[in-house]
Amino acid sequence: MPNRPLALNLTVLTGMILAVALTRLIPHPPNFSPVEAMALFGGAYFARKSLAILVPLIALFVSDLALGMLMGGEYFSYFVSAGFWLVYLTIAVLAVLGFGLRKRVSVLRVGGYSVASAVIFFLVTNFGVWYGSAFFPQTAAGLAAAYVAGLPFFQNGLLGTLFYATVLFGGYELLKQRIPEMRQAA
Repeated sequence: MPNRPLALNLTVLTGMILAVALTRLIPHPPNFSPVEAMALFGGAYFARKSLAILVPLIALFVSDLALGMLMGGEYFSYFVSAGFWLVYLTIAVLAVLGFGLRKRVSVLRVGGYSVASAVIFFLVTNFGVWYGSAFFPQTAAGLAAAYVAGLPFFQNGLLGTLFYATVLFGGYELLKQRIPEMRQAA
């Protein structure tokens, strides 16, 4: 007989991550996104480390495919860019960062990890924008200019990460209180 609480937990965790990933399809401010929060959430709650990394990446890919279908060729060019791989690698790293929240989820810790993940995502992806860019000179001043140009996106990214971390972590903790079967690790 399959382990019902474990199957329920896996289904709920996966469903929550996929649901917030698909919020990328509704209108929102630039970079107000669930992706960093999805990674932290997966890292914190999936007992199997492979699932903790793969589920957020698959959900991100599904939402990217849906965005590509909605936006057409301009978005599909993203799939063959170096930026695509950099974003996905960063999300995998953030899922690993989420391992630090395992069995230690609290409002302060989730808040701190969310801020850290937004900063890491900003630093890595804006470095990627600068590196090899025809727009920003390949100098320290050019790198600084790339980071300055990205600051408005960072603000939205940070707010999105904090919002979606609240939705995911808070929602899951509420579900665990109401459904005792979910208290078992997935």
